[in-house]
Amino acid sequence: MKTNRMTAAAALAVAISALVSPQALAQTTDPSIPIGSLTAYPTVVQTGTKPTLTWSINYPSVVKDYITVTPPGGGTITPKQNLICDIRILGAGVTTQNSNGTINYIRSAAKIRYNGSSSWTTIFDGTQTSTIVQQQGIIKTLSVTSAKAIDFGGQYYYNNAWSTFRTSGVTPTYVWSLVNGDACPSRIPDYNAPSLESFIKPYLDASNKVRIGPMDVIVFMELTHTSTSDVGYDQQDLVLLVTFRTS
Repeated sequence: MKTNRMTAAAALAVAISALVSPQALAQTTDPSIPIGSLTAYPTVVQTGTKPTLTWSINYPSVVKDYITVTPPGGGTITPKQNLICDIRILGAGVTTQNSNGTINYIRSAAKIRYNGSSSWTTIFDGTQTSTIVQQQGIIKTLSVTSAKAIDFGGQYYYNNAWSTFRTSGVTPTYVWSLVNGDACPSRIPDYNAPSLESFIKPYLDASNKVRIGPMDVIVFMELTHTSTSDVGYDQQDLVLLVTFRTS
C-alpha cells in the first residue's frame, strides 16, 4: 500500500487559499493591512494526518500612536516618545508668471523648531528645480524628544527681500500636518483640478484624501496669501513629508 505525503509548503498553500480572500490579496499594498506568517509542524505529514498551523500576525504601526497633531489637522506635531524623523521636500510651489506665459520658480525656505528650542533651523533653501526637490529627497534627519512640540515654517525670497515668515501654531492657519486618510485642507485643489501641483498628486487619492505611509505626516504650507477667499490661497506653496521611526 502506497502512502502519500503532503509537504508543509503544500499545507501552507491550502491554508492560505482558504483563509485569505481575493479582496485582501488585492490590497496588499495598503500599509494599514496587518502582515504575518504561517508555519506548519511537522514539516512532512502522511495522508489522513494534519499538521499544526501557527499564525504570527504583525499589526503595522500607526503614526498617531506616536505623535499628536495639534489641533487635529493643524501644523504642530508633538511626539509621545523620543523618535527619529526623516524630512523630505516634495515640492516648492511659489511661482511668478512672465508676460509670455512662462513660469519663474521662486526661492523658498522651510524651517523647523523642535526639542524645546525657541530658534528656527533652516532645513531647505531652494526652488522647485533644485535637484533635492526633483528627487523628493531627504533634507534633514532629526532626533526629536518626547512631549516637545515640532513646528514648521516657511517663506519665499522675491524682489531682493524675504516674505513674511509663516509658521504653524498661529491663527490664521498657514501650516497643516495630515496623516494617511485625512481629508485635505479645503483650499487644496481637487485631485483632477489642473491647478493641483503635480508633486502633490501622488500623495492624494481621487476623493482628495491623503495617501501616504502609516508613519508619515504630510505638511502643507501657504506662504503667499492671507485671505482664504483669494484664488491663490491654495495651501501648496511648500510641501514636506515627515517619516517617523523609533530607531
